[in-house]
Amino acid sequence: MIVDLLKEPSGKFHNFCRISYEDFELLLNKIGPQVQKKDTHLRLSIPAKERLAVTLRYLASGDSYQSLSFLFKISPQIISVIVPEVCQELIIALSEHLKTPQSPAEWKTIAQVFEERWHFPHCCGAIDGKHVILQAPPNSDSEYFNYKSTFSINLMALCDADYCITYAN
Repeated sequence: MIVDLLKEPSGKFHNFCRISYEDFELLLNKIGPQVQKKDTHLRLSIPAKERLAVTLRYLASGDSYQSLSFLFKISPQIISVIVPEVCQELIIALSEHLKTPQSPAEWKTIAQVFEERWHFPHCCGAIDGKHVILQAPPNSDSEYFNYKSTFSINLMALCDADYCITYAN
């Protein structure tokens, strides 16, 4: 599936992953070696390119792991391992690009741009969260259990008026 999209010059890849192919390649170069697994005698590993595509599609669309399993022909159980692993590597690789404002003046600049562009006075950022579904670690009891009766962690992100992430946790 992903191979077909990469060959298309029509912008379908950008629509599917919400990222340009050039940026996709840049991310792949940064995290590819960390997320690539080794082949075994029993099976071939899922390529880093496909691992990244699954994760980006999940983050862009909010599709369930079951839905992604139909798209990528990967079991939902494996996807539930891939997504948190790739997200963790993305956080590590891109942490240098997350610039949290360090002074009151920087926060005021962000608030000024929000007011000028979006007519939101005194706004220092737009915040949102996403439940990243995972398999509960052993002996975690209800630590990762959420209100939808699944196990997940909550990814929270704050971005400025230009959609640049200023903080993620």
